[in-house]
Amino acid sequence: MRVMGVDPGLTRCGVGIVEGSPGVKGTMVAVGVIRTDPNTELATRLFELDAGLRDFLERHQPEAVAVERVFSQHNVASVIGTAQASGIAMLAGAKAGLPVATYTPSEAKAAVCGNGSADKRQVTAMITRILGLTDPPKPADAADALVIAITHLWRGSLQNKLRLATQKGAWR
Repeated sequence: MRVMGVDPGLTRCGVGIVEGSPGVKGTMVAVGVIRTDPNTELATRLFELDAGLRDFLERHQPEAVAVERVFSQHNVASVIGTAQASGIAMLAGAKAGLPVATYTPSEAKAAVCGNGSADKRQVTAMITRILGLTDPPKPADAADALVIAITHLWRGSLQNKLRLATQKGAWR
C-alpha cells in the first residue's frame, strides 16, 4: 500500500509518501515541504497549498492520505492556520477519491516508537531506521509527515481491511 502522510502547516506543510504493509519496514517514495509566504493573502496561500498537495497526489498516486490531527496549542493563531491546512489536506485526499484518516501526534509516536510520549529525537531515529534511510529526513515537517504515513500504513490500513471484511460479512 502507498500512503501520503501530511504534517499540516500553513507556512510549512510536510508531505511524505511511503509504501509497504503493516508490520513490515516501509520504503520512502518521496518527501518534501510545501511552503507558502506568510505575507501573502490567506486565500492565495490555501490555494498554493492545495496545488502542492495535488501535485504530490498526481505524481505519486497514493492509495490513502493520513493527516496529523490538529491539537490545541497556546498560540491560537498557529492552531487556526494548522487547522486550515489540515482541512485543505483532507479535502485534497477526498477530491482524489482516497480514504483519509487522521492521527494525533501521540498515536503516531506510539506507532513508530511504542511510546506516545517519545521525544522528537527518538521519533526521528525510529523513522530513519524503519525506512532504511542513511540520514534522518529533514526538515522536521517532512519527517513528521513520514511518521504519519507509517502510522497509517501499520495501523490504519489494517483497521480498514478489518472494517471492510466486517461490512462484507466475512466475520459473521
